[in-house]
Amino acid sequence: MTIADPAPRSDRDAVRIALGPRAVVLVGMMGSGKSSVGRRLAARLGLPFVDADAEIETAAGMTIPEIFAQRGEAEFRDGERRVIARVLTTRAPLVLATGGGAFMNAETRARIGDLGVSVWLKAEPDVLMRRVRKRSNRPLLQTADPEGTLRRMLAEREPVYALADLTIISRDDPQDVVVEDIVAALSQHLCATPAETAP
Repeated sequence: MTIADPAPRSDRDAVRIALGPRAVVLVGMMGSGKSSVGRRLAARLGLPFVDADAEIETAAGMTIPEIFAQRGEAEFRDGERRVIARVLTTRAPLVLATGGGAFMNAETRARIGDLGVSVWLKAEPDVLMRRVRKRSNRPLLQTADPEGTLRRMLAEREPVYALADLTIISRDDPQDVVVEDIVAALSQHLCATPAETAP
């Protein structure tokens, strides 16, 4: 006789209750696994999943590379800010994967802080580079030195990503392992009693 996994389900239920109407918002660099991990996390928690980039493409009626090429990064960022605000205010609770630059916007960070729990998926530069090489649709890496560009972006963005509520290492383990790390961190963050969190 096998027993269904009561611990993971109780973790999930406790996290869902403690989360209430808020969103779990994944932030971090391109290639950190926000979309793929986010889908699995949403399934694990029994929540809807939304990819902000896909929402932006739907709203604009064009792909992100096309938006960058035809309208420029500034207009893309403005649309990104509006889309994330709309999703957070009308569709939470959910798991939301954001684009790599979204958390850099102070207004978006404040909105996420009010309506969600932010989780930084942190990955080493070589891991990120290995992953993003598999896709050619990264407008910000269309440079003569993509790796140097990525490292410069990391140096600029990591201090801001570090403002997220939680930091989870995104490594080359199976994605379900990363999902369980996130669930455990959410459980600790949302469900621990003051006595458990006291130093």
